[in-house]
Order: sequence, then C-alpha cells, then structure tokens
Amino acid sequence: MSTKIFCDIADIKNIRKFNKKTIVKGFTTNPTLMRKAGAKNYKDYAKQILNICKIKPISFEVFGDTDVKMLDQALKINSWGKNVYVKIPITNSKGKFTGKVIKELNNKKIKLNITAVYKVSQVKKILKSINKKTKVIISVFVGRAADNGKDPIPILKKSILLAKKFKNVSILWASVREPYNYLHAKQLGCNIITVPPAIIEKIVNFGKSLELLTKETVKTFLQDSRKSKFKI
Repeated sequence: MSTKIFCDIADIKNIRKFNKKTIVKGFTTNPTLMRKAGAKNYKDYAKQILNICKIKPISFEVFGDTDVKMLDQALKINSWGKNVYVKIPITNSKGKFTGKVIKELNNKKIKLNITAVYKVSQVKKILKSINKKTKVIISVFVGRAADNGKDPIPILKKSILLAKKFKNVSILWASVREPYNYLHAKQLGCNIITVPPAIIEKIVNFGKSLELLTKETVKTFLQDSRKSKFKI
C-alpha cells in the first residue's frame, strides 16, 4: 500500500517550499513547532499557513487542558478551513482520557488527529469512541517511544490491524528519526508518516547504490584530510 508523507513543520518558509512538492501529501503542526516558528498569535499564524496550504490536509492542535477548553478550541480551529484536522491529545496533562471530547467532535463530523498515542489500549479506547464515517488520524509516537528504550513496532502493527475495521481511520507514524523509517512504515502498511523537512530531502534522494555510497564516503574523508593538510 501507499504510505503518505506529511511534513511535520510550522515554519512559514518551509511550508511554502514543501507545499509545492508532490511527495508531501499534507502537514502536521503542534504548539511546540508553532512556538519554534515564532508564532505570537496562534490563530493569526495558523491563518497565514492556511493561506499557503489551501488544499492539502493540515493538523492544528488544541492546547486547552480541560474538556470544556478543548471543545471550545477545537470548534474554532475546525472553522479555519475545510482541509483542517483538529489535533486532540489522547489525555490531558493529568493523564485523563479525552474520550468525551473525541466522541463529541467526531459526532459533529469534525476531522480529528488524535495525538501523543503510545499504547494499544489507547488505540482501542479511541476506536470505541468514534463512528465509522468521519475521518480520524491516530498518531502513534514511534520515535519518542524508541528514544525511551521501548520497542514501538509491535504497538504500531497491532494499531494498524485494529484500524483495518475502520475505513475512515488512518494510523500515522509520528516522531520520525531517520529516512529508513519511511520504508519501514510502508512495509508495515502504515497509512501516514510525519517527516521533518531535512529527512524528506533525504527520502527524495533514495536510490544510490551501496557501491556509490562507499566511494562518496571515502572521497569525503579524503577531501577533508586534504583541506586540513593532515600529516602522519
């Protein structure tokens, strides 16, 4: 199956650049990326992004920490554009499952991206809270789990299997660490993978033979030794 690449970025310049690339099928953002990009006003900055990304799906995340605030923010974010997915964390900061929020928004036919998912039990809870019509993305944080010494692949495999019963649900590989993750995601049958710009550039250049990589690597070492005028 085809695994869609979404660019994980909030920087205006990069969104303008990668929105033109056919390999990029959508975008994901979060409050941390928005802050790093220099956003001062969340809504105004999101609207600037949407002036560039008018067709491809893009996720904007709520940052309220109660059901009431999440619902209020989600409804506002949803109104910003037809291509918008509202990002809802699987729990609030205290670990409370946001199932009520997910269910209510899903019933209102609002496209959702459920984020910060690490466990199969969380995926099961999400699937019990949604219908089988309105689009839902479930973002499994593969890279962050691996960073913490946990093997995320069994979780991802099980999530993909569970989601097959829902044609409206896509499983997303989040927090990519290396270009090969894209090929791994394709092998597993993952629907979407979010990739930062630097890694997308490497994926575009896939295809060099191992022999050529050997030559390029040795040449780089040789050139650097000459530039430094090393002697032994």
